Amino acid sequence: MGSKKQIRIGLIGYGFMGRTHSNAYKRVGDFFPELEYRPVLKAVCARNKERVKAFAEQWGYESFETDWKILIARDDIDAVDICTPNNMHAQIAIAAAEAGKMVLCEKPLARTVAEAQPMVDAVEKAGVNNTVWYNYRRIPAVTLAKQFIDAGKLGQIFHYRANFLQDWTISPELPQGGEGLWRLDNDAAGSGVTGDLLAHCIDTAMWLNGGIKDVSAVTETFIKERVHTASG
Repeated sequence: MGSKKQIRIGLIGYGFMGRTHSNAYKRVGDFFPELEYRPVLKAVCARNKERVKAFAEQWGYESFETDWKILIARDDIDAVDICTPNNMHAQIAIAAAEAGKMVLCEKPLARTVAEAQPMVDAVEKAGVNNTVWYNYRRIPAVTLAKQFIDAGKLGQIFHYRANFLQDWTISPELPQGGEGLWRLDNDAAGSGVTGDLLAHCIDTAMWLNGGIKDVSAVTETFIKERVHTASG
């Protein structure tokens, strides 16, 4: 491990995905010992000082910040991992790219195309390595299917079917908004299940079989009204 090159991680956001990414950084060498690089948990950033300090201690981050701009400006950060609500992705990603950092952004990339395009422009102009965390591309079965398709072993692909079966928001008693439920708040998330879950299905379709030219869709909002966490 000592001979491996380091990638010094600056994580912004310590919610569910922040924990998930931290766990992955700590375990990746166990599963892929051949990797040339070793993630180093250099700093984590969130607004609540007491809670981010506790998170840093729990997960083994060397330090913490309460201002993401300070984290990005640090010389000891190579990659900025964005695990914030969707409405913060653009400003952080653009600033990170302009600072010459790798940009690792949670999905969906942004709330709208207009918000996402400057992010793409920024990373392309800066020439920094970047990714969006569409992790289903890395599932072994999907990777194998990709290899079969690219090798022509399955011939021309005509149909792709995807179901994302998740029901934790189906209860009408579940509120929207706030720290834990911002994904149900349109201002923060940009959309509901379409951006949160369908984005994975769309990315997998494009990963396996190329771009999408036409879209025909039927949508339905099953829970028409919820109590908002902040306003009641």
